Amino acid sequence: MTEPTPGTEAAARVADVLLLFTDGPSRLGVSAIARELGLSKAVVHRILQSLATRGMVVLDPETRQYRLGAAATALGARAFRDSDLRASALDLLRALRDETGETATLTALVPDGRIYLDQVEGTHEIKMTVELGRRFPLHAGSSGKCMLAFLPEDARRRALAEPLPALTASTVTDPDSLAAELDEVRARGFAQSGGERQADAGSVAAPVFGITGEVIGSISVCGPRYRVTEEFVEKIAPRVVDTAGRISRRMGHGG
Repeated sequence: MTEPTPGTEAAARVADVLLLFTDGPSRLGVSAIARELGLSKAVVHRILQSLATRGMVVLDPETRQYRLGAAATALGARAFRDSDLRASALDLLRALRDETGETATLTALVPDGRIYLDQVEGTHEIKMTVELGRRFPLHAGSSGKCMLAFLPEDARRRALAEPLPALTASTVTDPDSLAAELDEVRARGFAQSGGERQADAGSVAAPVFGITGEVIGSISVCGPRYRVTEEFVEKIAPRVVDTAGRISRRMGHGG
């Protein structure tokens, strides 16, 4: 058996540190990482310092814990743009846009939030568009809420314990109110929003699941609030849920 060279061993350690953030808590301290990987604190500290200088992780000065940084998010966003999720969804997004006349979007779950992967713009002269690749919080808007609702209970609880900043006057920032709404989302299978992320926008969204049953993204139909009425949501929500289910099956989900 070939022994790993010092260079490859060091690279493996860096990769192992980064991978801990994808499978475990979103914030980790030096001691927790060292304990999990069986490394010395000094080695872990050097790795984190190197990653921090490159924007891959960020240190919270109060808790002394690290989280993934903007560079890691951008790297993940590029991977998602090239992923099967986008390819699996595009024709179904077009069909959803054609049926509703409104913009159909695809969102991916990333550490500490979500990003829009793709959109098929609506046919109306006045329509909504989204910014691809930019990270948004999960608590604001239907695309984020429907993913937040279907996260594992411990991850959902941690998310609700974090500050919930108001993006607009309609953003739900009270953890108890949001938790109650997420229960409703889980029960009916979709989320809706009226100006929570963007003041003049309305939307309805449903989650997309991966091969192991975890939520990996969502799709939405969005438009100006004056067109996304309760009647519109009631009519289109089953179609959005069905489309999300079809994408999930393409991604290997058996549910």
